[in-house]
Amino acid sequence: MFKKILVAVDGSRAALNALDTAIEMQSLTQAEILLLCVFKHHSLFEASLSMVRPQEIQIPDQALNEYAREVVEQAKHHAKEQGASQVRGFVKGGRPSKTIVNFARDKDIDLIVLGTHGTHSDKDGMLLGSVSHRVASLAHCPTLVV
Repeated sequence: MFKKILVAVDGSRAALNALDTAIEMQSLTQAEILLLCVFKHHSLFEASLSMVRPQEIQIPDQALNEYAREVVEQAKHHAKEQGASQVRGFVKGGRPSKTIVNFARDKDIDLIVLGTHGTHSDKDGMLLGSVSHRVASLAHCPTLVV
């Protein structure tokens, strides 16, 4: 049935719930779980607009990439503690919904699992449309929103 399950993680409780669901599905299907954390790309111009001026300038993408790697490692650790096997993690920069959909297509994902909402507030979800809603409407494969 499912050979590859993609779980979008962002460090939120909703993403962990989605991961737990994917782990349950893995026990039924023996599918490989691929974890993906997407960070939003920031330009140097956007960084220059910050009110905070650190001694050493760090490009926001570098800091966000490091954070995303930590999120993926924590999710991998959680998955292994829950008995998951065949878990790989990835980090990508870009617009979350588009990046998740493109990654799923590139990796021949059979199922995408994500939380109802992650680190964005409810207000952002109503105005912009949630990532889960956009992924579900754009994905080439089934999408399970937990």
